[in-house]
Amino acid sequence: MEFVKQQATTKAPADWFTGDVWFDVIYAGQEPSRMRANMVRFSPGARTHWHSHVLGQTLHVVSGVALIGTRDGTVFEAHPGQTVRCPPNEEHWHGATPDRFMEHLAMWEGAGDGSTETTWNEPVTGEHYNRARSH
Repeated sequence: MEFVKQQATTKAPADWFTGDVWFDVIYAGQEPSRMRANMVRFSPGARTHWHSHVLGQTLHVVSGVALIGTRDGTVFEAHPGQTVRCPPNEEHWHGATPDRFMEHLAMWEGAGDGSTETTWNEPVTGEHYNRARSH
């Protein structure tokens, strides 16, 4: 049994996020584990840039309403207690609604071979962020 030493809360980099976002690394597994888990807090209107994960990503909404967008233009709403799975290599974004904070648990895996886990792309435009939402 091992208690994992907590790292300090980190402000998310502007190269990957729009708006104010903070995260706590809950777990960053060392081989043979490839598990990654962060608790991420988004201020109103904040969001990730477009990105993808080599083995996919799972998001569990803790508070607020999460918006999750896909390249086909769909923007989903996810509420506290809901879990959303993003498939491997699917470009997507996620963030808070314009009027509320949002917190989610983000989980993904490293590839195990030292390759890039997450590929970051361009910021999400206001046009895409503000599209009609699917529930």
